[in-house]
Amino acid sequence: MRIVFMGTPDFAVAVLDAIMQAGHQVVGVFTQPDKPKGRGKSVQFPPVKEKALEYSLPVYQPIRIREPEAIDRLKALNPEVIVVVAFGQILPEAVLNLPPLGCINVHASLLPKYRGAAPIQRAIIDGERESGVTTMYMAKGLDTGDMIEQTVVPIAQKETGGTYHDKLAAAGAALCLSTLQKLEEHTAPRIPQDDARSSYAHRLDKAMGELDFRKPAEELERLIRGLNPWPSAYTHIWGKTLKILEADVAEPSKDETAPAGSVIEVDKNSFTVQCGSKALRIRCLQLEGKKKMETAAFLLGNSIAIGTRLGK
Repeated sequence: MRIVFMGTPDFAVAVLDAIMQAGHQVVGVFTQPDKPKGRGKSVQFPPVKEKALEYSLPVYQPIRIREPEAIDRLKALNPEVIVVVAFGQILPEAVLNLPPLGCINVHASLLPKYRGAAPIQRAIIDGERESGVTTMYMAKGLDTGDMIEQTVVPIAQKETGGTYHDKLAAAGAALCLSTLQKLEEHTAPRIPQDDARSSYAHRLDKAMGELDFRKPAEELERLIRGLNPWPSAYTHIWGKTLKILEADVAEPSKDETAPAGSVIEVDKNSFTVQCGSKALRIRCLQLEGKKKMETAAFLLGNSIAIGTRLGK
């Protein structure tokens, strides 16, 4: 099929790769504009652009997809279907109505649950046992279109946002190929979403990663896993930011009346912090200005006393 692909981050790369490997004709790739990144502010290509250039595909990076020039470009490409995966812009009706087989979105949740920008991380933070990927026909609303197919992917006990991202990207690539085949054969169903069962996964930001040790340890442990690798859960120690990258829920062996955020145990491999209920045993961390390391390595060069309070 003649396909226009729209996507930007790593999650979309697996889908583009699968479409190319399956032999479809990708006539154009639309992605977000290049952005400066890092201290040197060097310009960095979006991951989808890098993959598209590997295949020598034409790449377009309109600031706004709704601009007349972008829409005229899409019309000239004459796609049968537009595949959209985490593109990062809302498509206007002029684009949604353009391809005869529709605009198809690959979304990283079991819709109607977790519509929005951060479904992968939210599923882990909320303690879900499973989530998955949905393909759907795009409509004017945010992730509200009729569904085509879904695949369920279990969430492992110590799953992180990063590891689950990779599992869902692979699942999404396979599901997209299945959906494209059904579209080509004109057997793709239209399954309306039940709006009453919907939930919204708000965009991630760094502020949501600050650990409030007054909360239960189980809740904080899920937050740590969900925000790993970005934007990361964090607290403060000695006036510096301390990212917490891995932790276990622990039953404190000492006085549970210690203030929340207090270090209540230290051994050679970890230290344990009192929470609103139970405690967190910190296994992996990153101190401001330092590299990521196991807590055992951190404690070789840093002494943490019982009673040390984490947080501002």
